[in-house]
Amino acid sequence: MSEEIHYVTMAIHLIVGFVLVFLAARAFKKTKYPPMVLLVLGFSLIIIGDTIIGDVVEFLEQGIFGEILEEGVEIAGFIVLILAVKRS
Repeated sequence: MSEEIHYVTMAIHLIVGFVLVFLAARAFKKTKYPPMVLLVLGFSLIIIGDTIIGDVVEFLEQGIFGEILEEGVEIAGFIVLILAVKRS
């Protein structure tokens, strides 16, 4: 049962995350405001790092290298978000 809950929450996480990325991309297209591109990139990196890379690392049992990769992508996403906020 807990495995099904894991996959359901992962799917919800991906859907909500990509809706956020989609809305940020649409806002950039509408406003042409340059920091919005950084928001799209930052949110994308966080979602990819946390959900996709995290689950691949868990599935392949990569250990510390996988954890460093996952956290590195997420940290990069947060840095890009900080840049977006500073530039706005």
